[in-house]
Amino acid sequence: MTSSELRAELEECLRGLNIETSCVEHPPVFTVEEMMPHLQEVGGAVTKNLFLKDKKKKTLWLVTVRHDRQVNLGDLSKHLGLGSGNLRLADEAAMLEKLKVGRGCASALALLFDTEGGVKLLLDEDLVQGGHPAVHLHPMTNTATLGMAPADLLRFLQHTGHPPILHAFP
Repeated sequence: MTSSELRAELEECLRGLNIETSCVEHPPVFTVEEMMPHLQEVGGAVTKNLFLKDKKKKTLWLVTVRHDRQVNLGDLSKHLGLGSGNLRLADEAAMLEKLKVGRGCASALALLFDTEGGVKLLLDEDLVQGGHPAVHLHPMTNTATLGMAPADLLRFLQHTGHPPILHAFP
């Protein structure tokens, strides 16, 4: 499937769940720094994502945090009970296989396509408990950013079978 077909399937799912969204179309972006100038007018929390693997158990993790958070992989690995230094960036091939997206396009919305439940989601608790009017994520492409209410994001994640593990990032 192409990214536009995947995005259309995602949007159909969101409509089926009666989730209202807003969308900002923009040029392709691969980093938060490239993305932020295009999102000056949106209210709420903008996200960034890391696709990680646990080297010992081979578990895949999608970590979704507020765009201005620092993620220390050693601390995160200890918090998850994996031991120090056991989390690493997963390769793009694994992301394409599990989430159907490549570099710069991953977000919690791509979990719709992890139908086998092979990816665990670690979500910055501020995104859903911080009083933000919206959470903004990529909709299967890095040429747009989709916003939705935090409660709707949680409802979507439950629908996909990926209840998030909430974590307070410093």
